[in-house]
Amino acid sequence: MPAPAPADRVRLAWQQRAESDYRFEFWTALGWTLLTCGIYGFYVTYQLVRRSRDHNLRRLEMLDAASAFAWQQAESQGVATELQPNFSRITAELGVLRHQSTQFRDPLVWMLLSIFGVVHIILYILLDGDLVDHDRAEGAIEHELSVIYTRLGAAVPAPDPSRMKAKHNYVGRVVASILTCGLYSLWWQYNVMTETNQHYDHNWRWEDGLAASVQQLVSA
Repeated sequence: MPAPAPADRVRLAWQQRAESDYRFEFWTALGWTLLTCGIYGFYVTYQLVRRSRDHNLRRLEMLDAASAFAWQQAESQGVATELQPNFSRITAELGVLRHQSTQFRDPLVWMLLSIFGVVHIILYILLDGDLVDHDRAEGAIEHELSVIYTRLGAAVPAPDPSRMKAKHNYVGRVVASILTCGLYSLWWQYNVMTETNQHYDHNWRWEDGLAASVQQLVSA
């Protein structure tokens, strides 16, 4: 089978976001966890890990395809040399996302490990670090693509810098979880859920602009 064209890859990744970007409602999840005597909590853990892994893979595919399509357009418009530094910076940041895709984030295994309570704390630290590194890398790529697509005549919105988050205070949160016999970990889980939901909100708005710009260049 021939490989899909970059423009088609962008469109497919854009359409698949509802599958990868699982959105949590904390109070609903907590309610079901209490009603099922904790059993639903295993499903929560599974989805926390799965959505982090699958979102990164989908965004990697979309941003790589958007860069490949932009390179085709830059060559056809005779501005590839001018934009080469932008593409080089994108390549470096894509490497960060590719490295994340190789890390141990198997949702089923983490769900089974969550039988041991301390694993939740370890997982929240890992997921928060993943989100911070992922957001910084893709934010840099979005910025470069915004510059490139604007030069190509189909402007893509610049990423919103206010979306960038700092890492949690891991030591403080671990101590608070211990001192409250685990109750603070519920607030930590709330943060992990909602901050990733907010991340998706920013991503989806930017992706809509990218998809429209790709379609504009395809139709030109």
